Amino acid sequence: MPYDAKHGTTVKLRSQLWFDNPDDPDMTALYIERYMNWGLTRAELQSGKPLIGIAQSGSDLAPCNRHHIVLAERVREGIREAGGIAFEFPVHPIQETGRRPTAALDRNLAYLGLVETLFGYPIDGVVLTTGCDKTTPSQLMAAATVNIPAIALSVGPMLNGWYRGARTGSGTIKWLAKKLKAAGEIDWPQYFELVASSAPSPGFCNTMGTATTMNALAEALGMMLPGGAAIPAPHKERAQVAYLTGRRIVEMVLEDLTPAKIMTRAALENAIVVNSAIGGSTNAPIHLNAIARHLGIELTNDDWERIGHHVPLLVDLQPAGRFLGEDFHRAGGVPAVVAELIEAGLLPHPDALTVNGGTIGANCAGKRSWDREVIRSHEEPILADAGFLNLKGNLFGSAIMKTSVISETFRARYLSDPEDPNAFEGPVVVFDGREDYHARINDPALGIDEHTILVMRGAGPIGYPGGAEVVNMQPPDALLQEGIMELPCIGDGRQSGTSGSPSILNACPEAAVGGGLALLRTGDRIRIDLNRREANVLLPNEELAERRRALEQALEDGPLAYVPPSQTPWQEIHRALADQFDGGMVLKPAVKYRDVGHRFTPRDNH
Repeated sequence: MPYDAKHGTTVKLRSQLWFDNPDDPDMTALYIERYMNWGLTRAELQSGKPLIGIAQSGSDLAPCNRHHIVLAERVREGIREAGGIAFEFPVHPIQETGRRPTAALDRNLAYLGLVETLFGYPIDGVVLTTGCDKTTPSQLMAAATVNIPAIALSVGPMLNGWYRGARTGSGTIKWLAKKLKAAGEIDWPQYFELVASSAPSPGFCNTMGTATTMNALAEALGMMLPGGAAIPAPHKERAQVAYLTGRRIVEMVLEDLTPAKIMTRAALENAIVVNSAIGGSTNAPIHLNAIARHLGIELTNDDWERIGHHVPLLVDLQPAGRFLGEDFHRAGGVPAVVAELIEAGLLPHPDALTVNGGTIGANCAGKRSWDREVIRSHEEPILADAGFLNLKGNLFGSAIMKTSVISETFRARYLSDPEDPNAFEGPVVVFDGREDYHARINDPALGIDEHTILVMRGAGPIGYPGGAEVVNMQPPDALLQEGIMELPCIGDGRQSGTSGSPSILNACPEAAVGGGLALLRTGDRIRIDLNRREANVLLPNEELAERRRALEQALEDGPLAYVPPSQTPWQEIHRALADQFDGGMVLKPAVKYRDVGHRFTPRDNH
């Protein structure tokens, strides 16, 4: 029950402080008159019915989420039938493939805007319309901060892409097309046709990229109705779950079922396990760690390895596998994966609460997949240990490596020395950002061969800014033409979740703030030891110390040469306030604000 400290009034709903406050009829009149000007009645606004926000992420600028414009109508119908009143409002657009320099800049901006909307307007509960990569974590982060009842509704993946009888996955086919073009197997018109084939309908990426991952994890966290993550956008079930979501959020308001009661430490650990089982994106730790921080829960990349590494890969989806989003849904989606984990005793907290009022165990137990090619039995997994490794050393304090996409070729070339298993070393070629990589990767003077390790720096939260998905580095065209399709890569930026490259990513601290990648020079040798979880440059301590002194002096003189100036006010603000990837890239001052929807009442505006 909210309490209005100014007026000493206890009210049933937050919205009553705007529209039906008997202690302040003067302000009630001001608030209510303008919200009646498009046809709502005073009786409706003062009826005691919950006012439910629909955080609309769909727009022409966000094509992956655009179907939410249609789905919102079904959400409204569910809200109305359950006795609520719908208030739809826009959230800041986030489109991974359209936003330059990176949509990651928008995650925290959208978070801020949604926090202010949920806190400062007469909203009792909210439907979060999730989808394309950053929309999901940004909205869950805001829900965590404000902590009024909230439920997530995924827009769903696109239908399967097809090209000449073969599945083409969004994002994944882009990286393949680049290799085919570099090898001279296709021309530019064929390149465009091949890539476009992967996006045949509304919805987000139909591969296990960051969008599918984060919506699956929203369901695993308990913030989405069971089975709601994987339904393709055009399917009839997508509109049906939109209606049910609208109905359920009204009930959640009456029950005061808030995000903090659902997104607990137990739920976060469940999500880590599910991420390993589905072959989830390397961007997931950034976003889940951010959600945890806004809840006041400590979650680290060490936790990701400890909890998730020894979980088997069960889902055969591109980029780690063969199938796509439609296949995942038809095979049973997230509930079928959770059912396997429960049966194997691998889901750590089956009693974790979800938005439907039941536990994740009760929701999913026994719902094992009927398609054993797409979702494997835990007894016959695709890979036994599929979680992330958290690497450390004299180059960085944390960097993520996704083990489920280590190909047989990569493993044979780099990780199969019987005298030094799961370890390799080689000389590095260092690129100062995306532009430098694309300008020089095919320069024969670099001498890149199959033993070279590619390094990209200047791509993190401060350096880029925002931390772009630019560490999608491929070998030079000459090596691609020889059939060498991947080289070891390290970067302080991110990589698309649709990429199948087993890169070492999200290195923290990043080069722009003095991280170890800033010390590297082309020709240095690096040793990677997956058994020891280490990555080290093989230099004498004296040489490293000298380079460190030179770097610190350079940083005192201003930004490093490969760190461009900010181009907008938000870029400067983000650079000043954002944490590193392992800390969730949150805005550091924001994490102290928790449960603001209950702890505070916004002051009157007149």
